[in-house]
Amino acid sequence: MDAGTATLREADHLIHRLLDRLALKEGVFACTHLFRTDERRGTTVSLAVPGPDADAVWQQLVDLLPKGAGLALADRAHGPDDAVDTARLAAAAPPASGRAVAYPGVAHLTGTVTVADLLDRTAVERLVVLGAPDAELPPDSEVLTQDHVRPEWRDGVLTLALVPAVGGRLAPFEVPNPTPCCADHA
Repeated sequence: MDAGTATLREADHLIHRLLDRLALKEGVFACTHLFRTDERRGTTVSLAVPGPDADAVWQQLVDLLPKGAGLALADRAHGPDDAVDTARLAAAAPPASGRAVAYPGVAHLTGTVTVADLLDRTAVERLVVLGAPDAELPPDSEVLTQDHVRPEWRDGVLTLALVPAVGGRLAPFEVPNPTPCCADHA
């Protein structure tokens, strides 16, 4: 879907608002996708819903999304052509690419968790430490989640990039509230 969100943060908020309104079961994946066309750039959202729920969710999304939003699902489309075109790109992206905001097990990733728990209790399949991509992580290594864990699809594998943190721990590379570039000298 393309609802006109420009930033990852806006798309994250859209995903959470939609998931709060859609009564979906476990197993949903919601991802963000950056796009750029000749006319505009922004962030689209893909929503993977298991089983027969897709038809019901389609109609709910048509009703919930703002005027001008584009939706695409297989041969169905709703909204302006340019928004539908970017929505189709988002729909085709996972599992090759995309940044996961909602995925099975994400609710378990609060506070500090171990590597073993992260891998066992969520859809995340691979952990990569920046600067040491082949590092073996002991299962009892601690990950400081900051309640914000956004893995990415990389070649069909949901992968979380980590960085070293205080006290020999690890933390997700993406932080919840990044300081905008040039914020200190605007």
